[in-house]
Amino acid sequence: MSDSFSFLSNSVKIALSIVPIVFVASSAATQESSLKIVYPPDNHETTSASIFLIGSAPSQGEVSINSKLIKRSPQGNFAPSFPLQIGDNIFQVRYQNQEIQIKVTRKLDRPEMPTGIAFANNSLLPNSNISRLSGELICFSAIASPNGKVSVNLGNKTIPLAAQSQTIELPTNNAVLNAQNQPITSQISKYQGCSSFKTIGNLGNPIFRLSLDGKEISQISPNTVEIIDSERLEVVEVIADAGVARTGASTDNSRLTPLPKGTKATVTAKEGEWLRLDYGGWIKQKETQPVSDNTPPKSIIRSITSRQTEGETEIIFPLQVPVPISIEQGEKTFTLILYNTTAQTDTIRLSDNPLIKRLDWQQIAPECIKYTFHLKSDRQWGYQVKYAGTSLILSLRHPPQLTQGNQPLKGIKIVLDPGHGGKETGATGATGYTEKEVNLVVSKLLRTELEKRGATVIMTREEDKDLSLDDRVKIIDETKPTIALSIHYNALPDGGDAENTKGISIFWYHPQAHDLAIFLQNYLVKKLNRPDYGSYWNNLALTRPHTAPSVLLELGFLINPVEFEWITNSQEQEKLVKTIADGVVAWLEKS
Repeated sequence: MSDSFSFLSNSVKIALSIVPIVFVASSAATQESSLKIVYPPDNHETTSASIFLIGSAPSQGEVSINSKLIKRSPQGNFAPSFPLQIGDNIFQVRYQNQEIQIKVTRKLDRPEMPTGIAFANNSLLPNSNISRLSGELICFSAIASPNGKVSVNLGNKTIPLAAQSQTIELPTNNAVLNAQNQPITSQISKYQGCSSFKTIGNLGNPIFRLSLDGKEISQISPNTVEIIDSERLEVVEVIADAGVARTGASTDNSRLTPLPKGTKATVTAKEGEWLRLDYGGWIKQKETQPVSDNTPPKSIIRSITSRQTEGETEIIFPLQVPVPISIEQGEKTFTLILYNTTAQTDTIRLSDNPLIKRLDWQQIAPECIKYTFHLKSDRQWGYQVKYAGTSLILSLRHPPQLTQGNQPLKGIKIVLDPGHGGKETGATGATGYTEKEVNLVVSKLLRTELEKRGATVIMTREEDKDLSLDDRVKIIDETKPTIALSIHYNALPDGGDAENTKGISIFWYHPQAHDLAIFLQNYLVKKLNRPDYGSYWNNLALTRPHTAPSVLLELGFLINPVEFEWITNSQEQEKLVKTIADGVVAWLEKS
């Protein structure tokens, strides 16, 4: 189970300490074969409309939940789903003379509408201190009693908030995993309005007013609004190795190209702990530091040079100041965009090499230049970007050189990442067997198969230990493998169908990893005759490394009662790893 499914990693991941109400055992052997529930834990809270109960009992006999007999796998595992009502739901699980009681509380997944004349709790937006440029539109919203009149007083202005005829709510990103990715029309009563302000300075706290049936109430927002002078903007420098830039001021917003350490930019807005930089991306304030000289960081660029090193080509862009960048990978193209930069370029040195066919450039907007590398192959093998002083250095990796014979992977370096470990157990199967355990078993078997074919294999972990996502990514970046494979087994969020969902899936992020993900997905499904759960673009820590094509494999659903038996079968594990190794060889030979 990958890092994107953290909603389960703290709940499905362990055999939970649920105390049976009735438990009769005459020996240790009897206890080991007793009724077991591994998910959900007692007193579990969720917003989902249904819940699955994962567990096991000896295959002889029957298991009932709330007096209803349930279906089980040949080995006695089960994972039926049940609808949930709002509030407390009690489940009585029985096997022979054993009983386990589980309480699951379903909470509302949207703000609760207030009674009488009132604003809903925590519904006033903006919900943090914000700063915006003079004249920039600022929007306010609130959830309040229906059929009222709502306005905001701020900076000598009264801004009316109009009642929304309907509110469309989008499901979470994870809803696609349950095939429930549909927007819904919400019945909440939402009011919204926008305005701009020219007065420079802190305007104070917005005051929200609600009038209904001849009564009026007001509520002061705890957050302030500041208008900043466009001629006196703060300049910051990125101090993180790779500053995480996003499309908006929260981790819910999508990632943009990371900003290399040393990047300088002007701050054009603030929102809580987030800063908006002049090129449009948002970054956490803690990943930056103020620059004493608040001169807007802008640069010209003249000549560009390149050089070949072992296994890669470096292109050097001399600049006057480190500027924000973005990167795009296309079909046989690699594009670098420099912001706050104006071209005065007459000469580019780029000799023939194994990767690049041609470099074109274009000033696509004032102070924005696009460099397009036309590549000789439709496969890309990784890149790195950094600032050395004020010069940007882009490194593009060359294709690997394959050998013939019985060791086709000789000279090929592969990173294997057994997911989770230590306190992070990942998903849990019906018997309490954890994902971290099977990930390590299968990764070690796969290492043996890859080494038989001549590969050099680097494991991120070889034992059950804590290992952060950052440390795993660091291993990939430092070792520069040909490819990186992160090994996982799957789970579902609450509301999914654990009893019937099964199959292999592979996740990718950078376009350079797409072909590897699709090829391996099709190869494993066909050769192993396993269900196809699909391939996904996904923003996961172990798909984000761009030093090499990196994919995350979900090799089956640990929470599925029947597939769990395939996953834990040692003969099937041997077959699985041989097929993965053969697939890696086939994909590389296809390049």
